[in-house]
Amino acid sequence: MRTTSVFAILAFASSAFGQFSLSNYTHTATYSLPAIPASEASAVTYNWDTGTLFVLGDEGDALVEVDTMGNQLSVMTLTGFDDTEGLTYLGNGNFAIGEERLQNVYKMTYTAGGSVDRSALPGASIGPTIGNTGIEGFSYDPRNGEYVLVKEKTPQAVYQTAISFALPIGPDINPPNLFDPTLLGVSDLSDVQVLATVPSLIGTASEDNLLIYSQESRLLMEVTRAGSILSSFDFSLIANDAEGVTIDAAGNIYVVGETPEMYVLTPIPAPGSLALFSATGLIATRRRRS
Repeated sequence: MRTTSVFAILAFASSAFGQFSLSNYTHTATYSLPAIPASEASAVTYNWDTGTLFVLGDEGDALVEVDTMGNQLSVMTLTGFDDTEGLTYLGNGNFAIGEERLQNVYKMTYTAGGSVDRSALPGASIGPTIGNTGIEGFSYDPRNGEYVLVKEKTPQAVYQTAISFALPIGPDINPPNLFDPTLLGVSDLSDVQVLATVPSLIGTASEDNLLIYSQESRLLMEVTRAGSILSSFDFSLIANDAEGVTIDAAGNIYVVGETPEMYVLTPIPAPGSLALFSATGLIATRRRRS
């Protein structure tokens, strides 16, 4: 009976940690990124196979692998790119990279120390070529293989769509809006990250939600797929040039900016959850002594 009680407390505590809210986060560190390969960092993604981060600059010269403190681990040279803004990890060493003005997304396999030209990559066109207000960021949802994408402005857009990569690229997808982006009340949309990549959130009410970042409003938001803002984190005192966001398996959030720097947000366990774990430890200690 005592064993059952301990497991019940552990299960309840685990459930408590599965409730996501940006109100439970704090800015814990700022790290410099590699100055040349990560110049004008515009996008970041977490590789759940290696436990490392990958950063993309908006000049599209390189994709650089860094650890969670921003230290360079490896780099791959990119050629033929012009205005890279979007980046997401697909699994098995594969990534999707986006060109903002072309509104194209390309699939590539990362090779440390290697190089690839855009013309050799299969891709997909989300919409017609426009100015500097196109696809700014996107995130892959491993549950269904679809993508959530944000268009910066004029007008803002939030899309959810399947993407079939091909060479040559096929016709424009032109997906509909997932929700009315004006509901967010921000000046622009610079990146998006699904929460479905965080193992502890699977099976919770949070797993379907999104992180959306606005560079001009300096605001990180937790948003439902109906466009409701559930929580937010103000970046106005942290960075003016941040625009890319990702989250790792432990729920730590990484935001990158053009400086280039990386800002780390970490979750603070709720006092009630800490009390539960303290109680669990006390029970376990008493059982060992008995």
